[in-house]
Amino acid sequence: MAYIRGVERNAVLLFPECIEDYITADNPVRFVDAFVASLDLGELGFVRATPAETGRPAYDPAALLRLYVYGYLNRVRSSRMLEREARVNIEVMWLLGKLTPDFKTIADFRRDNLRALKGVCREFTLVCKKLALFGGELVAIDGSKFKAVNNRQRNFSDTRLRKAIGAIEQKIAAYLASLNEADRSEAALAAPAKLKAEELQEKIKTLQERQEKYRRLQAELADSGEKQLSLTDADARSMIIHQQRTDVCYNVQTVVDAKHKLIVAYEATNDPTDHAQLAAMALRAKETLAVEQLEVVADMGYYDGAEVKLCAEAGITTYIAKPQTSMNQKRGLFTKQEFSYDVVKDCYRCPQGAELNFRFETIESNRQIRYYATAKCRDCPIKERCTTTRRGAGSRAGLTSSCWKKWPGG
Repeated sequence: MAYIRGVERNAVLLFPECIEDYITADNPVRFVDAFVASLDLGELGFVRATPAETGRPAYDPAALLRLYVYGYLNRVRSSRMLEREARVNIEVMWLLGKLTPDFKTIADFRRDNLRALKGVCREFTLVCKKLALFGGELVAIDGSKFKAVNNRQRNFSDTRLRKAIGAIEQKIAAYLASLNEADRSEAALAAPAKLKAEELQEKIKTLQERQEKYRRLQAELADSGEKQLSLTDADARSMIIHQQRTDVCYNVQTVVDAKHKLIVAYEATNDPTDHAQLAAMALRAKETLAVEQLEVVADMGYYDGAEVKLCAEAGITTYIAKPQTSMNQKRGLFTKQEFSYDVVKDCYRCPQGAELNFRFETIESNRQIRYYATAKCRDCPIKERCTTTRRGAGSRAGLTSSCWKKWPGG
């Protein structure tokens, strides 16, 4: 049986005379073209939104924006690949009117209009809202780690800098000891010893320069008040991305509407965890959707009493699995879930019936904490058990390693 064969390369084909005939009526590029045409690029802050009266004509930012949006929809992010698409892709030819900007022009457009591009994303969200593409009832929040350009070797913390400086000091001390040894043997082997000494001096000089560099970085890190310093991407941070593997990334928060799985809001952060992102993203989604009530789903990484309380006060119902972070169960102590709270008396009751009354309030790790504890051990109904089984969470002795804390909103 013969194979499926194509036409001969030298065959004469009668292509349509109009490039419009190649683009079907339901092709997404038609929406891209109409969407960009509806934008006021000057109001959004695009560079060269109004052409200059003199000089060489520049590319229309609307044309470059069409190319950029097309690349976003088709996962073509490289400026060189976008340049190639403009030359070989019939959809891009239709979209740009057969313009072929080079990769440098495309890269500069993206670099010079970062704030304006963020405004375009907001305008797209508003268009989706006008078209009733958002349900506005249920949204999901999650974070994704996006790898930065910054290499791990160019990301520093105070601990890493101190270890590096200490290691260099040890190497310098070892080289100095070798120099002393070379001085003692110089009489027997004059030429080789001199050559070795020069090599050691050069190594010491290199280490001292590196040491000075690390000290400057250490001072810069201390002045910034940050915990990490990245030399290439200043905002990027070292984060755990998968199975305890770390890399320098951004933590991009995304809110997705349940109706058509469209993104309602997003924000790129450098917070390694999702712990403090729930309220900010939920409130932003509620504002964008312009609804009175909203339901939010998130994983247990977002659970925080203060964040949940802020959402509840704003009319946002949250559905989050509560993580079990306490080590008390492994230690033989009661866990938080086994205590009940009395709102009227402002006290907790342990599973053995003892009351934990309010003692004092303090601030730890920028979080407000209220401490509760029982009276003296002699008042505990399980006084004898707490010293043997360590399940005396109703006594002060049993709570020594794990005082019960009532967190805000919890």
